[in-house]
Amino acid sequence: MAFQKAVKGTILVGGGALASVLGLSQFAHYRRKQVNLAYVQAAECISEPVNREPPSREAQLLSLQNTAEFDILVIGGGATGCGCALDAVTRGLKTALVERDDFSSGTSSRSTKLIHGGVRYLQKAIMKLDIEQYRMVKEALHERANLLEIAPHLSAPLPIMLPVYKWWQLPYYWVGIKLYDLVAGSNCLKSSYVLSKSRALEHFPMLQKDKLVGAIVYYDGQHNDARMNLAIALTAARYGAATANYMEVVSLLKKTDPHTGKERVSGARCKDVLTGQEFDVRAKCVINATGPFTDTVRKMDDKNAAAICQPSAGVHIVMPGYYSPESMGLLDPATSDGRVIFFLPWQKMTIAGTTDTPTDITHHPIPSEEDINFILNEVRNYLSCDVEGGKWTTYRSMAEDTINAAIKTHDLKAGPSRTVGLFLQGGKDWSPTLYIRLVQDYGLESEVAQHLAATYGDKAFEVAKMASVTGKRWPIVGVRLVSEFPYIEAEVKYGIKEYACTAVDMISRRTRLAFLNVQAAEEALPRIVELMGRELNWDDYKKEEELETARKFLYYEMGYKSRSEQLTDRSEISLLPSDIDRYKKRFHKFDADQKGFITIVDVQRVLESINVQMDENTLHEILNEVDLNKNGQVELNEFLQLMSAIQKGRVSGSRLAILMKTAEENLDRRVPIPVDRSCGGL
Repeated sequence: MAFQKAVKGTILVGGGALASVLGLSQFAHYRRKQVNLAYVQAAECISEPVNREPPSREAQLLSLQNTAEFDILVIGGGATGCGCALDAVTRGLKTALVERDDFSSGTSSRSTKLIHGGVRYLQKAIMKLDIEQYRMVKEALHERANLLEIAPHLSAPLPIMLPVYKWWQLPYYWVGIKLYDLVAGSNCLKSSYVLSKSRALEHFPMLQKDKLVGAIVYYDGQHNDARMNLAIALTAARYGAATANYMEVVSLLKKTDPHTGKERVSGARCKDVLTGQEFDVRAKCVINATGPFTDTVRKMDDKNAAAICQPSAGVHIVMPGYYSPESMGLLDPATSDGRVIFFLPWQKMTIAGTTDTPTDITHHPIPSEEDINFILNEVRNYLSCDVEGGKWTTYRSMAEDTINAAIKTHDLKAGPSRTVGLFLQGGKDWSPTLYIRLVQDYGLESEVAQHLAATYGDKAFEVAKMASVTGKRWPIVGVRLVSEFPYIEAEVKYGIKEYACTAVDMISRRTRLAFLNVQAAEEALPRIVELMGRELNWDDYKKEEELETARKFLYYEMGYKSRSEQLTDRSEISLLPSDIDRYKKRFHKFDADQKGFITIVDVQRVLESINVQMDENTLHEILNEVDLNKNGQVELNEFLQLMSAIQKGRVSGSRLAILMKTAEENLDRRVPIPVDRSCGGL
């Protein structure tokens, strides 16, 4: 997956009333800036949500059109923008938010999934005696604790192991990590501890055994970033904010200030991306929270404005879950070039690696083959020491500071921020054992019930009520979208209530299939489009359009294209003679006629011999992944190229390789073959 981010951001002013917030960017500079925001009339704080459920998108659009003037209009539906909307509306300010794509469609859904307090910043604070860095760490640790509290269903503490390769580093790192615990104080998640070399290797056997002397384990937080962003947006909507995705700002509205005679921003001309309808949304204050697109909005205010945003692009890869223990991550600074690697368990998979390179702004960032090869070859996550961007962790404090600027600068009489401790959608009545009630009351599979509880919190019961009967003795309800992931069809229907408008919304941000496994997402697409079409009254043309758009999204943005290009007809075969003999024997179990190639018929014959049935279209897809010259058959040379690429780490999770290996092991025993996907989310 590819993502873009803004680095070294600050709060800047455009045209008198346009406050620019760079999404997920360092906020320390902000406090030293004066922000000229329009006067906002005082209002009573809202103590309880005004809506039991978020209003429909249609109702939100009517609110945007029919409200004479909002106090605050936020442009951008990422973590920071939605946080601003929630902070403002809970202070009693009349609030609107528009997002040109889906909520969390940008950087906020493509993070490393960590809620971290900034252990690297603490090192800088100590080494450079930098009080500002220390305050950043202190604030981030407070925000980390708050985020874990207000959305317990979406977040949890995660132990992270720091391997140590030199004896002198053991006490050095231990003191630093203990200081991290000390600074956290009452917000410390769990106390850090030391692991012996043997215990460290039990957790991560791929570490350099000869140099390893031990490891230190410390705790940070982890979350489901896209669902967290959505929970903030839905909570803001329940408290009365008029929020709408797929609403693009095409221009800014201005009017002359009667007191100063100068023009100031007074709202925005917005366009419904889905229908093309345009209308004005007027507001006393406009906040630009568009992350890497900050300069685009600033130039709407002043076309001569100098660019202040330096975007960079990064790539993460999703690997099989066995690269990390289910309950522990790894951060290793001792790579060959001195930079950092980490493996993080997430949704039973492993996230690894990110590049950080300058890029041009685009709405659809695409991971390059070079970046993916770079990570696959090194399996590293490069974190530049010079980049001081903000973090998901501090979205709430950035939002609070932004709204505080309006209050302080203009002596506004709005109430104080209420978002510390304010439960997000689904968090209030969640408990770790909630899933048991879902199993008992609705007859859901345990794995599905755990997934629903961890995704929707106390709203999981609403999803369960929508679940279709399976027609089986067990589970009673909960038809899966794909067999190997716990996502069910009812989530598609519920996702529409959560403002999902496209199939891409559903596979990437309401569910996380696109991030976890592109093949599984592609397999689920037809059914997802069919279900959405029923609910949204799509005709056949619209359904085909959604399928095509979603497939392009998987192919380009989620790295399916780059993944398929890891194996080409020019790939080298570098295998030991013994390996070549072993793989030839495996191949010939399918190529019984010694033709030198295998076809769908050959694979079906082997599967039938062990009483396994598989859809012909699925078999065609499996063989097509390896059929380099696209002649409808897999030749021995292509199979050996595949196995060589797997050994070198350039390809993982090949369905054909898994199927053939399992078939070889089970031919004599005549047992069914589990064909599980793995690592589809490059």
